[in-house]
Amino acid sequence: MLPSPDDRGHIVITGVSKYFGHHKALDNISLEIPPGSVTVILGPSGSGKSTLLRAINHLERVDEGFIQIDGDYIGYRRAHDRLYELKEKEILRQRINVGYVFQNFNLFPHLTVLENLTEAPLAHRQMTRKAATEQALKLLDSVGLRDKADAWPRHLSGGQQQRIAIARALALRPRVMLFDEPTSALDPELVGEVLDAIRRLAQSGTTLVVVTHEIGFAREVADRVVFMVDGKIVEQGTSAALLNQPQHPRTRQFLSKVL
Repeated sequence: MLPSPDDRGHIVITGVSKYFGHHKALDNISLEIPPGSVTVILGPSGSGKSTLLRAINHLERVDEGFIQIDGDYIGYRRAHDRLYELKEKEILRQRINVGYVFQNFNLFPHLTVLENLTEAPLAHRQMTRKAATEQALKLLDSVGLRDKADAWPRHLSGGQQQRIAIARALALRPRVMLFDEPTSALDPELVGEVLDAIRRLAQSGTTLVVVTHEIGFAREVADRVVFMVDGKIVEQGTSAALLNQPQHPRTRQFLSKVL
């Protein structure tokens, strides 16, 4: 994988709340994620995990609080003591720094694998076509799929598509990578190849935030685990401490069902 150029990727979430109608999907969330770390977010369905991930990338606008990456307010600019929402063009520019891997791959079906990986760097005028192609081939090497460069997404397995999606997200050299249940749409025999790709990425120094139900992966790879229920963080700690000796009754109850 392409390494992070430095220690960028420091995420600070401060007092974030999000409402959908009368439902409070996120309830006063505060969390600090150090640069270069791997954080896994666990919790039952409907606990707010994916909403929090989408808020980090400003795919969901928060109603209270704010999120910063390397001191920059995500989706906003600060003037004196007030935050003003950025224009969509500026928000899109910010998102270059935050890679996002969805549950359902979201590859462009009308583009080949190679074109999927070169499209964003060319659109953002980050590099020449030759440089974008060379980078794309290196990324395909890193996920073990260089031989699929000229294939169409529909001709790939789900695991291959998700590995391509990871490579595509890396093409803009983001400071942060967000994974929203990246194996949930896969057949069980394909899960391992995607988790292997994320394991290799975890060694590169890029900040990773992973929403997943794969407890074994969290135990092996995560620096910290965050457990959410009803839009709140009820417990967080090192993966060893939280998974082996959870303190909160709700965490113990959840883990007793999935371990």
